[in-house]
Amino acid sequence: MHINPNKAGLALGAFIGGGHLVWSLVVALGWGQALLDFIFTLHMIHPVYTVGPFDITMALALIVVTALIGYVGGTVFAKIWNHFHRG
Repeated sequence: MHINPNKAGLALGAFIGGGHLVWSLVVALGWGQALLDFIFTLHMIHPVYTVGPFDITMALALIVVTALIGYVGGTVFAKIWNHFHRG
């Protein structure tokens, strides 16, 4: 089965970037610290990190950088997959 590297990159980039978009919205709404504390507590970890104030510039950078990393990761994965699954 052949995987289109561009489509794989776009899919993974959208997924990872979208997840960080959701995180940015959570922080913007002021729910970030409560969510982080809850998740850490579920993992039996004592929360030691604090969520800073929302910064739109940093949020956009986070979303763009993670989406680009996802795109590269998806593209590389598809190319490796295609290399080993030639038909």
